[in-house]
Amino acid sequence: MPPLAFDPADTLWGRERPPLSGRRGAARPAAPVTGPAGVMALVLAETTAGGAVFLFLTPLWGEVRRGFFTLTGSILLVLALATAGTAAAARTGVTSSSAHAAVVLSLAVAVLTLAWIVLLHTGPRVAARVVGVATVPVSAVMLYAFARTADESTVLAFFQLLAGSLLVGAVLDGLLLGHWYLTERKLPRRPILRMTYLLGAAVVLEAIAVGLGFGAANAGEAPSSLSPILTLSGVSSWIAIGMVALTGLIAVFIRLTLRGDRPAAVQSATGFFYLAVITAFTAELAAKVHFFP
Repeated sequence: MPPLAFDPADTLWGRERPPLSGRRGAARPAAPVTGPAGVMALVLAETTAGGAVFLFLTPLWGEVRRGFFTLTGSILLVLALATAGTAAAARTGVTSSSAHAAVVLSLAVAVLTLAWIVLLHTGPRVAARVVGVATVPVSAVMLYAFARTADESTVLAFFQLLAGSLLVGAVLDGLLLGHWYLTERKLPRRPILRMTYLLGAAVVLEAIAVGLGFGAANAGEAPSSLSPILTLSGVSSWIAIGMVALTGLIAVFIRLTLRGDRPAAVQSATGFFYLAVITAFTAELAAKVHFFP
């Protein structure tokens, strides 16, 4: 069967797409979510989910004051709303229940986040914690809905999104926690040390996810409007691998910085978390560009 003809310009917004390698020339249907907005929606969704995981599934609740949860929750609320907005903007004219569910679930996470913030200040703290913990599974379902819109195996896409959420969630919460030490000066180092170890574990998991998606990245089409460099075969995967490795190296530096009892050690570690935010988010953008055409 001769290859199907297609206009390269059509691949940008998913109107018509070329056959992928290994599909025996069969044309894939148009994508329900696509373009740079789609990639950004994935990274924002990962950050929202990962931030909630480390905020409520670690012992932070009994270690830091209420203000830290208010600060982090407010940021997660903005991220959830931004996820819904960018996901809605990235939708094409293709009818897709998964794309619609991703937008609705993003809004659901935003509503739950707002609810636990309000409860934290007006109601029983246990109620706020219960609602906060509930945002974690809802966020996971949101990531699954996004995975179903990807241009690859749903299982692989879901695993990559979960791994990415842990990476960016760890750097976000670690950065905010480092700054919180300026407010709560008697806070022991145990929370930030734990976050450093969790960051290291997230780096290992993300490296596995990027490695598994290497072949898909080479076969897929990256949106050229995001970056012309990322459209070159394999370049996005190599950038992602390099940025993940740098994030791991930064995690080692953070741990070394926190050795000893120097008063300024936490501030130095916070500076490294700033670098980790840059490398982790760059890694995620590079790793997710092949999800959509």
